[in-house]
Amino acid sequence: MQKITKDFLTEFGFEILPITENIGHRAAIYVEEHSLSTGMRAGDAIIAATAVENNLSLATGNRKQFKDIKGLILKLFKP
Repeated sequence: MQKITKDFLTEFGFEILPITENIGHRAAIYVEEHSLSTGMRAGDAIIAATAVENNLSLATGNRKQFKDIKGLILKLFKP
C-alpha cells in the first residue's frame, strides 16, 4: 500500500517533505495547545506543523482543527 501511495503522489507531482526536528517539536506544541479545544491529534498536528515550517498553505475541509494555529495559511473547501 505504501508503494501505491508514493507512486500516486509522484505521478501527480506532489513533493514529499521530511519530518524534521522543528516540525516534530512544533507538532507536539500544537497537540498540547489544541487537543482539548479542537480534538487535534498527532497526525493533524504534523500536517499543520509541516505547512507552517515550509510556508505552505493547508487545504482542508475541517476548519475547526486548524483555525487557531498562528501562521498557518488555510485554504478551505467543502468536501
